Amino acid sequence: MRTAYSVETVRAAERELMARLPDGALMQRAAAGLAAACADLLGRVYGRRIVLLVGSGDNGGDALYAGARLARRGAGVTAVLLAPERAHIGGLAALRRAGGRTAAPAGAEELVERADLLLDGIVGIGGKGGLRPDAARLAEVAERSRAAVVAVDLPSGVDADTGEVRGAAVRADLTVTFGTHKPGLLIDPAREYAGSVRLVDIGLALPEEAELEALQHVDVRRLLPVPTGESDKYRRGVVGIAAGSARYPGAAVLAVYGALRGGAGAVRYVGPAGDAVIARFPETLVSDRGPKHAGRVQAWVVGPGAGEDASAVGEVVASDVPVLIDADGLRLADRDAVRARTAPTLMTPHAGEAAALLGVPREEVEGARLASARELAGRYDATVLLKGSTTLVADAGGGAVRVNPTGTAWLATAGSGDVLSGLAGSLLASGLSAPDAGSVGAYLHGLAGRFAADGAPVGAHDVAEALPAAWRDVTEA
Repeated sequence: MRTAYSVETVRAAERELMARLPDGALMQRAAAGLAAACADLLGRVYGRRIVLLVGSGDNGGDALYAGARLARRGAGVTAVLLAPERAHIGGLAALRRAGGRTAAPAGAEELVERADLLLDGIVGIGGKGGLRPDAARLAEVAERSRAAVVAVDLPSGVDADTGEVRGAAVRADLTVTFGTHKPGLLIDPAREYAGSVRLVDIGLALPEEAELEALQHVDVRRLLPVPTGESDKYRRGVVGIAAGSARYPGAAVLAVYGALRGGAGAVRYVGPAGDAVIARFPETLVSDRGPKHAGRVQAWVVGPGAGEDASAVGEVVASDVPVLIDADGLRLADRDAVRARTAPTLMTPHAGEAAALLGVPREEVEGARLASARELAGRYDATVLLKGSTTLVADAGGGAVRVNPTGTAWLATAGSGDVLSGLAGSLLASGLSAPDAGSVGAYLHGLAGRFAADGAPVGAHDVAEALPAAWRDVTEA
């Protein structure tokens, strides 16, 4: 499992390690890893033009020491000192001994434009807000240049803890981060600024509980429900789907499709789209008597395409089994009734739906995804799966937030969320906890989206069709 830790936690671990190491040894470890990553990216170091954008903190020192190592291998290295009076003294001396040069920000645009590689050491993990004017100008030139841009630990101008970007920031092709991932490297919008991420182990001793977790194949494989010789359809779990309407029958079909691919033994459908569901999936158990009278289920999914059917939403929320609430169900569910539930609740909003529930503009949710997911989970005392370019799963009980590492931009298509709801609801019915069902469902859904798209547009039904391939890819890895 990939983990990310807060700035406070990382700094505490760094202080503890530095107390046991010779002075400057930790920075030298970081610089060595940074220089190696730059060399790998360049392919050939000798004769290359490298420009360091150097601020006043330890990130500037890392960049200077790495620049010195690259200069000793024959690169032409120039450090643009954005705060010359506060540049790292030891790093600056090392660069000069290796034959590197320094330059002032004024007039440095030409250096940046002609560089083969730019090393961003402007601001460290403690930086807040956007870049200052001199740095912002050079970051803009860097983005237009042909140079490869490498960020030291984190792209300057992004928030390490939240993934927020509140102003101008460096857009990197590669981020070399030290000790552990930082939340901002895994969460949009900051993730988009990081490019590829390379982790350099510098020996930090970190706590067991992280700020963020990102499941990998091995984690998902461990959580997936697998039937045994004694399993029957009821032991495997039965998921109920209360979805669809006369206007949106397709939402019901897609939610059922996702549920049938999710590992539960049977799917019960309740709603006005029964004819459409049974025509497409004759194995579905269809009822028109409402959730209360649908028969036994181990979990419910309610809301996709439900229109204004508040009664079905209310009946499902009042049930004593795990419930997934999506789409129209999010708008129709009474918050106090959700908070009063004793069985697990998983809510799956996109940014617009989350914004409506929180009473804030959509842009606020998109710019602060981590804080928004946590806030919504707390308000509803539920697990929240916030869909989007970075899908997050936050539990009301706190603990690490899970960030989904799979997916593709082609998943931004009508009905894709309905498939995810059915899939995650089926995982709930098979016995997974709400955080596990949400994060495993998002992982498989994202992987299926990649397989289905393969670089081309897809529909939601294609994603559902690819779920078995995603499941096999995880279990056979």
